[in-house]
Amino acid sequence: MKQFTLVILFIFCCFYGRSQDSMLCQGAYWTEDEAVVAMKQFEKEWNDRASWEKRAQRIKKGIIEGMQLEKMPDIKGNFNTIINNTRNMDGYIVENIAIESFPGFYITGNLYRPTTESEKYAAILNAHGHGQNPRFSKSAQTRSAVLARMGAIVFTYDMIGYGENDQVDHKMPIALLLQTFNSKRVLEYLLSRPDVDPQRIGMTGESGGGTQTFMLSAIDDRIRVSAPVVQVSAHFFGGCICESGMPIHKSTDHQTNNAEIAALFAPRPLLLISDGDDWTRNVPRIEYPYIQKVYALYNGENRVENVHLPLERHDYGFSKRAAAYNFLGHHLQLNFQTPYDDGYNEDFVTLLSEEELKVFHSSKPTDRLLGNQAVMEYLGIGQ
Repeated sequence: MKQFTLVILFIFCCFYGRSQDSMLCQGAYWTEDEAVVAMKQFEKEWNDRASWEKRAQRIKKGIIEGMQLEKMPDIKGNFNTIINNTRNMDGYIVENIAIESFPGFYITGNLYRPTTESEKYAAILNAHGHGQNPRFSKSAQTRSAVLARMGAIVFTYDMIGYGENDQVDHKMPIALLLQTFNSKRVLEYLLSRPDVDPQRIGMTGESGGGTQTFMLSAIDDRIRVSAPVVQVSAHFFGGCICESGMPIHKSTDHQTNNAEIAALFAPRPLLLISDGDDWTRNVPRIEYPYIQKVYALYNGENRVENVHLPLERHDYGFSKRAAAYNFLGHHLQLNFQTPYDDGYNEDFVTLLSEEELKVFHSSKPTDRLLGNQAVMEYLGIGQ
């Protein structure tokens, strides 16, 4: 059976003229029509839970090996947390935070916390996509504040090379690895807090932040609820080196795509938010039905949803945020202490300036590793 599968994969790749020399699947690696054929071929690889889980393990192994995640330092704790500029807002608290990903490399961001008293809170990793300093954007600030007021501790953090995470270039060779490891460290920081409920951990993000969301969710069972926004696609593999610059989708004995990677989250609650103006336009017809079939193997059809907005574009705008609030609120058991009148009212959110949200100003840690080469040499990992 395995030899037959390899023959089919070889024919499939050759039919579409793909080079066997490179294992990278980048950008619109397939056309939309090719993706339909690929998804049908993938589905032939499994017909029950056992055969799906065998395929799922191969896909997960391909991600971990492809990004060289196992070569990263085995760090337990040691976050060397820096928190400053605590501000009490309307129903939520904002703090500036930095934690150490590994010695000399810092994750910078903001921590949004509820003002309501509780022994344990849900926690949410909030990743952002590409743009102009997106951590400081209206979208990132608003969804962080609303989710905090709903009862979650939200950690919103910079992509590498963005905001205050300026120790390396964003398009450095191992960007995908560093971003995934950073997300893992944010998760572990949240789990280390005595006020966080480890059974109520969620993650969301749009575009490149959507990639970060489904990537960590696929390989780390500690994420309990996942909401990748405007990114899961059968034909588009991510347009930046931080998403598809390492061979995580293809090897000598397997081929997959981001739709299957998202499906690895089954049977935990998963929300796909898609729109009509980018590579997620086919989600209701191609990606979502495939993922539903995977969830059906676990009798978990009720735990996977798709909110498709055909008249909208590539962003994490209000209607997408509202859908995420409902989904995350339900599955993380939040308290919904957010004004609601024919839809969520976000007017209580105070937008802060970039300077107000920065952790570091004139002084930065003196042990910072600076430059792509310095970081790769420290880790002993190159592309």
